[in-house]
Amino acid sequence: MGKSIESLVGHKMMLSFLGTEPTPYVLNWLQNRVAGGVTIFRYRNVESAHQVRELTDTLNRSAVQNGDLPLLIAADHEGGQLMGLGNDLTPSPGNMALGATRSPELAFAVGQVMGTECAALGINVDYAPSCDVNSNPQNPVIGIRSFGEDPELVGEMAAALSSGLQDAGVVSVLKHFPGHGDTQDDSHHGIPVVDAGIERLWDVELRPFQAAIRAGAKMLMSAHVGIPVLNEGKIVPSTLSYPVLHTLLRERLGFNGVVVSDAMDMGAIKQGEAMGEDILEAAKANLDLFLMTDSEDSHEIAYKAMIKGLQTNAISEATIKKSVDRILQLKKWVGQQKQPDMSVVRSKKHLDVVQEVANRAVTLVRNDAGLLPLQLDTDAKVAVIVPEFKELTPADTSASEKQSLATAVRHYHAHVDEFIVPHLPDAATIADLRERANQYDLIIVGTIEASRQQEQVDLVKALLDTAVPVIPVAIRTPYDLMAYPQAKTYVCTYSIQEPAMKALAAALFGEIPFKGKLPTQIPSLYTFGHAITQ
Repeated sequence: MGKSIESLVGHKMMLSFLGTEPTPYVLNWLQNRVAGGVTIFRYRNVESAHQVRELTDTLNRSAVQNGDLPLLIAADHEGGQLMGLGNDLTPSPGNMALGATRSPELAFAVGQVMGTECAALGINVDYAPSCDVNSNPQNPVIGIRSFGEDPELVGEMAAALSSGLQDAGVVSVLKHFPGHGDTQDDSHHGIPVVDAGIERLWDVELRPFQAAIRAGAKMLMSAHVGIPVLNEGKIVPSTLSYPVLHTLLRERLGFNGVVVSDAMDMGAIKQGEAMGEDILEAAKANLDLFLMTDSEDSHEIAYKAMIKGLQTNAISEATIKKSVDRILQLKKWVGQQKQPDMSVVRSKKHLDVVQEVANRAVTLVRNDAGLLPLQLDTDAKVAVIVPEFKELTPADTSASEKQSLATAVRHYHAHVDEFIVPHLPDAATIADLRERANQYDLIIVGTIEASRQQEQVDLVKALLDTAVPVIPVAIRTPYDLMAYPQAKTYVCTYSIQEPAMKALAAALFGEIPFKGKLPTQIPSLYTFGHAITQ
């Protein structure tokens, strides 16, 4: 490793760019400066699996590295609502679906699937899994990205998925430390606050991180979340907090791996020239890698701020050297891993794993009318109504998923009509569907976070007000029944992906049993772990 200030600083930068090929700016950086690595983003850099493989090859060939150490090439490929490398890959389930299975063995297998396919594409760091405990049903950004609301379950599943990723030769990144589950705000837009006491933090937020750290996770992502109790009552993003990243994480939890920031373009972090101030604070707090997005100006601001900080002794050179040593150790491990052939991508073996997860996750919460399993006359008419898929947070790729529920239902019954309604249906749409409902013998209606989307609630209530049997299905978070508690039948899939829709149809018609258990409570209705199993 070069000992220049520029070399030290370069190692701490995770670059990013806009386009399916490296920009001249990034190529120039890689050829003339040192870089820690590059982050690949779905809607900025991904066209297809083969294109990503070519892109990562180009990045590594272009980089001036010391010895044979590779770039860290990362992606936000969580599975579920965040398929960060595109739909050419196996549709890995989200964490909450895994939580509903209660199977760490399946979580490990899914980690292996994701890791193997990432590695085949040249991705050696996966920003997964989320260790957040989704204790707040109104959380706008975590939701099904969490394994559930029970810290022990979340820790067990996060440790298993993380181990599966690293067994496949890909660095697992625990996030969002020290916990983003009990927030009502999104750190993409401001500083969310977890206003909890020390005992609560250890009992809830920190327990999953402890479990996954003990399991050997090599990397961790800081959250831009404020924890006043750890910062003398001040609201400071944890990314910038020495008490969080050093005292708590390094000293108390004993984490010796690499810490990467959440994206530095988020609303919780100062932007423009003022970002340099936060860059310095984060470096002093022992943050290792800065996750930059595609603004070239922000790259220069961060790079120059750290160089100036070292030149003026605002940052300790010893602190930066220790940080870079951690990064280099991680790169050595990455360099020892073998890259699989592209034939592993979406292989039958991998598809079988995710279908098993979906089959074991689908959860029957209520069957008061005894409607399930379905026994329809052959000439019965079924309406399948689903909102259009939409990205509800920046950490979301749902709009790229195809609608597949009606197709899955038609596998078991011939007379099925499909209605794709706006994500927030207006009064005219609702009235039209209510009038049409009387033409059908059964209605299956999917909801997507209806507990936070009143228009979807209005649609479901209008359908429930008819004489036609209605099966509401929560195809994202499980809390939707809170908004229409009069429903006599209620099912959760925790996913809009095709394997989940196949599993749902199979369970509705009795081909497979309902095996899933609620990984969260449904407040005032059902407790954690509730299920009607068959």
